[in-house]
Amino acid sequence: MIANTRRWWIVLAFALIAAAPAHAQSDYPNKTIRIIVGFAAGGGNDIYARLVGQKLQELIGQTVIIENKPGAGARLANEYAANQPADGYTLLVAASGGMSIAAAIYPKLSYHPTRSFVPLTMIANFPLILAIPANHPAKDMQELVAWMKANPDKSNYATSSPAFTIATELFKLKTGAPGQPIPYKSSGESLVSVVGGQTLLTIADGPPTVPLVKGGQVRALAVTGSERSAELPDVPSMAEAGLPDVNTGLWSGLFVQAATPPPIVRKLEETLRRAIADPDVSAKLKAMAVNPGGNSSDEFRAIIDADIKTTAEVVKAANLTFAE
Repeated sequence: MIANTRRWWIVLAFALIAAAPAHAQSDYPNKTIRIIVGFAAGGGNDIYARLVGQKLQELIGQTVIIENKPGAGARLANEYAANQPADGYTLLVAASGGMSIAAAIYPKLSYHPTRSFVPLTMIANFPLILAIPANHPAKDMQELVAWMKANPDKSNYATSSPAFTIATELFKLKTGAPGQPIPYKSSGESLVSVVGGQTLLTIADGPPTVPLVKGGQVRALAVTGSERSAELPDVPSMAEAGLPDVNTGLWSGLFVQAATPPPIVRKLEETLRRAIADPDVSAKLKAMAVNPGGNSSDEFRAIIDADIKTTAEVVKAANLTFAE
């Protein structure tokens, strides 16, 4: 009788242990959710995180806080997030530079975008803009490429990050144009060098570039990808300019640790997609000159894996190296 009672208690104990994770998943969320951002407060990714985080808080019924952990091109925050408990209470807002691009250019990276994490959904994506001095004689991409081939000693380009270097090197590979990189600390500084004629061109993001284009200080010849930018409707896409393969764009998205239980992943994915699709959130994203995301986890994963492959091919073909 005693032996049977003991066995019964052992069976009950194991049943309770087995039921605990399931209960935790069905009860999710029951405490504060953190969103880690690898950039300082006030930057684009921080703004995305706060915008989506506020809507997530409304939809999910728990407090959502933002934690900024800048450093090493966001790689420090990504590594930190990868090592947090996989319970759905620590999310990560990460950009392509620290995820797909980093995975392609840093062989010793301690995390992987689609193996260390589950990509939940993209928040936003945006093309890049090729800009030259306003007084340059080239009026379109064909004239620019011809000018660069005729003037290789004057064909340099400004770049402030691996993302912009890779985009420009892809342009060079697809056109045969020459061009030496000149490093700067920010895309704003890169653009100042183009305005002043210290560099021939830069491929940069929209927020610092669009005002200079509209102000007549630089001339935009194309935006990367197949579609025109709503902010610069008169500027052709690279595809329209005859360069469909120069389609490099940047994105920001939400991630959770790879071992997170599937029911929690599904709940986060569905809720975050609803948050991004909210008309107010979508309008605020568009006002920042980006395209709202909201794709599925599988779609986002496919984009990241394709980005890694394409970036690695460009790095190899252009013989690029980047200091970690």
